[in-house]
Amino acid sequence: MLDVTRLTVLAAVARHGSVTAAARALHYAQPSVSHHLARLEAETGSRLLQRVGRGVRLTEAGRLLADRAEEILGRLAAAEAELAELTGLHAGRVRLAAFPSALGTFVPVAAAGFTTAHPGVDLRFTEAEPPAAVRLLRAGEVEAALIFTHPGASARDVSSADLAGLRAETLLDEPTYLVVPDGWPGERLADHAQRPWIGGCERCRGRLVAACTAEGFTPDIRFTTDDYVAVQALVAAGMGATTLPALALAAHRNPRVRAVPLPGPGRRVSIAVLGDPPDPPATAALLAQLRAAAATVPVVG
Repeated sequence: MLDVTRLTVLAAVARHGSVTAAARALHYAQPSVSHHLARLEAETGSRLLQRVGRGVRLTEAGRLLADRAEEILGRLAAAEAELAELTGLHAGRVRLAAFPSALGTFVPVAAAGFTTAHPGVDLRFTEAEPPAAVRLLRAGEVEAALIFTHPGASARDVSSADLAGLRAETLLDEPTYLVVPDGWPGERLADHAQRPWIGGCERCRGRLVAACTAEGFTPDIRFTTDDYVAVQALVAAGMGATTLPALALAAHRNPRVRAVPLPGPGRRVSIAVLGDPPDPPATAALLAQLRAAAATVPVVG
């Protein structure tokens, strides 16, 4: 059976008039083009090209095969387009719920890859913390939800019961960091027991209190905000210490804070979908982009 890549090379030579021009159009090295042509001649048992001065000219057999190659390549392109249309990747909509630090790091990378590959699909985002994202997913308002869970989750976290009937795939595990003003010594939470603290949302404050209690003190939480930019600004101003997950520091890093990784497990970031596989094509394509983006975006503080 004739090789499609070699047919592509022959068609390019016929179209552009020379091996050099064909190599340029295909973004191949010229020796690679020559190699493919030689192999194609060996496979067909026919002389396809003949030298004319410094250039080449297609023989009668070469012209015949080049014409058929154009037909074959055209039919393959049409088949790919028809299959893409059939699978819904040239039209339709896919919606994602995601928490802020994911939206500030790897989600835009995934979105760019998705829209480049599937420009006809309407991709939409909704910002939502994990419990709300799961509710949106169950209500059919999104096709996928980015969530995070903690070991020993509290009643305010997403639990295994909340995920019943959903498929959750782990994308990454991110550590938690102690964040203090640059210049404050101490690598442990307990080293800052006498200092003020800054807390986040209700769930985050609960985890901060639990972590500090495990080190023998109750944090004096003076300020609360969900905004990781504002949290770091408060820390940089010397208003207190805090803890932040790695994605929050990857999304925004104030140069006047010091981040120290804390021991033990941090957050597990997962993508959740509803129903058994296979997923709808647009959803599957988005999940593939999210996997790739999460694997390449650094999550170190």
